[in-house]
Amino acid sequence: MSSNNLTPREIVSELDKYIIGQDNAKRAVAIALRNRWRRQKVSEELKEEIAPKNIIMIGPTGVGKTEIARRLAKLDNSPFLKIEASKFTEVGYVGRDVESMIRDLAELSVSMVKSEEQENVREKAMEVAEERILDILLPPRRMEKERDGVVEPPLLEPPEGAGDAQQESTRDKLRRLLRAGKLDDRPVEIEVANNTTVPMVEIFSTSGVEDMGLNIKEMFGNMFPQKKKNRKVKVPEAMKIIADEEAQRLVDMDKVTRKAIKRVEESGIIFLDEIDKIVGSDSSHGPDVSREGVQRDLLPIVEGSTVNTRYGMVKTDHILFIAAGAFSASRPSDLVPELQGRFPIRVELDALGKEEFIKILTEPYNALIKQYEEMLATEGIKIIFKDDAIAEISEVAAVVNDRTENIGARRLYTIMETLLDEISFDAPDRAKKKVVIGEDYVKDKLAEIVEDEDLSRYVL
Repeated sequence: MSSNNLTPREIVSELDKYIIGQDNAKRAVAIALRNRWRRQKVSEELKEEIAPKNIIMIGPTGVGKTEIARRLAKLDNSPFLKIEASKFTEVGYVGRDVESMIRDLAELSVSMVKSEEQENVREKAMEVAEERILDILLPPRRMEKERDGVVEPPLLEPPEGAGDAQQESTRDKLRRLLRAGKLDDRPVEIEVANNTTVPMVEIFSTSGVEDMGLNIKEMFGNMFPQKKKNRKVKVPEAMKIIADEEAQRLVDMDKVTRKAIKRVEESGIIFLDEIDKIVGSDSSHGPDVSREGVQRDLLPIVEGSTVNTRYGMVKTDHILFIAAGAFSASRPSDLVPELQGRFPIRVELDALGKEEFIKILTEPYNALIKQYEEMLATEGIKIIFKDDAIAEISEVAAVVNDRTENIGARRLYTIMETLLDEISFDAPDRAKKKVVIGEDYVKDKLAEIVEDEDLSRYVL
């Protein structure tokens, strides 16, 4: 689904299907996404002047910051990169430089566009694959004569002395059998690329491998040409292998690259998590100097600059940056002033409690309860969660978050795994295929962990 025709209200409605609450954050990202569509409608002169309204999300872990950004990108079919700001180091220090995230985003975009283009030529690739399979099943006579050694007899041998018309008739019969799936169990021998392991080479550089502008894998690929080997596989697998090879050949990589770079520049989204970790304290020495240096290195990327990638130059002027952090020991105003100005929209996300956990477990399209019901159904187990059980699970999650570190909705994953550990392990061997989980079952399974704070820290 594309957001091109979605209003902010409709974008929020789509996000509501997967994310509980956090209405202010949803409104902010919906407006930011809609502004991209608006920008495309203005005059060319003004279009370049309109900068994206970058966002800072403030809130503890596990409240939906990453999920909002990820779902937004999926909604818009945008190249999306999530990266921790704490992974970067100031230029001059050993570690990743900030420009590497633009190179990573370009790689993602090329991969996305290439997949789309391969789907566009899939039908043509399947036609070519079909012809090649038929050539294997029924080789032309001239090829058989030229081939050395013993020739494996074809599936349907044309009568002795048959002409081209008879040969073609046999080929048509084979084609019908192939399309009807009657040849699916027949093994055929095809030639495939032999993925030889490239020798490992370590490169030491203060700014990482990215700045070298080299694709090491391709370089060694040219030094060690790709070898072919014969594989014997069933017809459907052979069709897929050949179709994939043909699809790659049919795709115009120059077109893919141009389209991918444009998509990065016009609709790329970078989610900068843990941005509060690069906010220095009052200390003027040690690692804090590097933290402020990272902020100053980030500034030109967020402001708008040109980054060299292996696919060409990428302008960052209209990439949407969504930053996030707990800011428990610092404030957004502790960022360097220039960087603050590049994140004009700030939204605070709410902490999650029992009521929100109940909704998270049951309401979204990908609700956790639904996931476990579907997974256990594959073993023939019908699991039923009563309302009081869901309420108790949510209560336990809230209590453990209060007692230990508050990790938001992620606590539900650890609790559900602990609760269903026995059922999940025994599922294939269980005689009783219907399991009803009520409040008493939850209390019984989690009582010891909830009562013992040290144990809850260890287990949950």
